[in-house]
Amino acid sequence: MSLIQQIIERAKSNKQRIVLPEATEERTLRAADRVLADDMADLILIGNPEEIHALADKWELKHIDKATLIDPENNTKSEEYAQLLAELRKKKGMTIEQARELVKNPLYLGCMIIKTEGADGQISGALSTTGETLRPALQIIKCAPGITCVSGAMLLITKKPEFGENGVLVVGDVAVTPMPDAAQLSQIAVCTAQTARSVAGFDDPRVAMLSFSTKGSATHEVVDKVIEATRLARELNPELKIDGELQADAALVPSVGNKKAPGSDIAGKANVLVFPNLEVGNIAYKLVQRLGDAIAVGPILQGIARPVNDLSRGCSVDDIYYLVAITACQAMDAK
Repeated sequence: MSLIQQIIERAKSNKQRIVLPEATEERTLRAADRVLADDMADLILIGNPEEIHALADKWELKHIDKATLIDPENNTKSEEYAQLLAELRKKKGMTIEQARELVKNPLYLGCMIIKTEGADGQISGALSTTGETLRPALQIIKCAPGITCVSGAMLLITKKPEFGENGVLVVGDVAVTPMPDAAQLSQIAVCTAQTARSVAGFDDPRVAMLSFSTKGSATHEVVDKVIEATRLARELNPELKIDGELQADAALVPSVGNKKAPGSDIAGKANVLVFPNLEVGNIAYKLVQRLGDAIAVGPILQGIARPVNDLSRGCSVDDIYYLVAITACQAMDAK
């Protein structure tokens, strides 16, 4: 069974409540119909119910009636949500009038549903920018305890079973924080290991903190940052299996790891790779994807107290369907 199929089956085994706030968008509605047909998640669709039903009829979608439909313009909980939002944002100067308008915005409304425990996760981005997706999540749901930065992980499914976890690697950050400091990098390490466990199903995440140096082979302030981040990550999660600084070959190849970092429990055995900054991470995963013919799944947003994930505006129906499964797996772990 492929990793993607394993993720789907895990989602089906413990159905979560996932919000799709862009429910009148064609790809989103088609993916929703497929999710409901496969009984993979309980969906909350935000949009005008008459329009959603009309579009479902137009596109011959047979399962939309299984979803909960919420009209943002005519929602019985609007005032409750507005009062809570105004309270959450009062230090930022938000008025109740502003809050009443914002809870009509599907992206804010979805996050309010999650905040009040009416749903477990949200996916948007087919119509919205990353900023529009993240802003309400960070204002309302906020970061997970002990975490102050959001990051993005990627699943790399390679044709090299000798590396990672039978050819699968989880890498981060590839999407959000351009130049993390040591504290942020330590959080990215902890979150990426958690994604490896909750989404990729790794029983034993082994984290390598990557650099151009292995155990003092080079000296530079950017190497010092990775060494400090490794120390801080151990403080954040004493049970985390982590080592650094390691070069990529020392992290992945046993013979190189034994030579460059003798005695390391991670060198040559890593299945989670943490890049020193976003520039390195984004370039690296795209090179592996294109030159190594690997499948890249993500980015998967991490660090938010409840999962909120971001689609590309060029996404496919398959992309949305798979991200529902991924978000459901994250949601199980976040409870």
